[in-house]
Amino acid sequence: MSIDLRTFTYIDILQPQLTGFLQTVASGFLPLEGQAALFIEIAPGMSINNVTDIALKRTSAIPGMQIVERSYGVLELHHFDQGQVRAAGEAILAHYGLKEEDRHTPALRTSERITGLDGHQAMLINRMRHGDMIAQGQTLYVMECEPAGYACIAANEAEKAANVRLMEAVTFGSFGRLWLGGGEADIEEAERAIKSCLAGIKGRAVKASRG
Repeated sequence: MSIDLRTFTYIDILQPQLTGFLQTVASGFLPLEGQAALFIEIAPGMSINNVTDIALKRTSAIPGMQIVERSYGVLELHHFDQGQVRAAGEAILAHYGLKEEDRHTPALRTSERITGLDGHQAMLINRMRHGDMIAQGQTLYVMECEPAGYACIAANEAEKAANVRLMEAVTFGSFGRLWLGGGEADIEEAERAIKSCLAGIKGRAVKASRG
């Protein structure tokens, strides 16, 4: 059976906050800081079970997150040996006769900064987040991308680039979403890093979804 490769990204070194966030929301074998990771999103969703089977039988990569939705399936794999993570990705691509460039290119749908955040809005965000908190007066950054899986590498690159707080990341569904907090200059730097990262991912341009 063929699949539509929506997201396919390697993360060289998982950053501390993203690692902690995944440890909070993932239901599998949780990643550790400094490990390499692979994030895959496909359609149809049920086929992610076969994708997981291929990776685990052929490598020692460890599954941290598997999400099966009606439309899309998501898998996160990690290991301290980057070679094992890349071998898992190569095994999956070879099984389906795909190349890395057959993935969708990421499209940035929303990229907004709110400075001097009001305390009531900070409270609303803090009530829904799984990661760090944001304080009154800080700058809020919200990002929305398509496909959803690219929100994970966006969060990792933002954390590499600047002193920001990762509050929430949604990496499955029709759109990926990311909430970051921090000082205005740090948020600006994080936004630049996200845009640069997503612009550098090559693949197939696809028609925008409606959501």
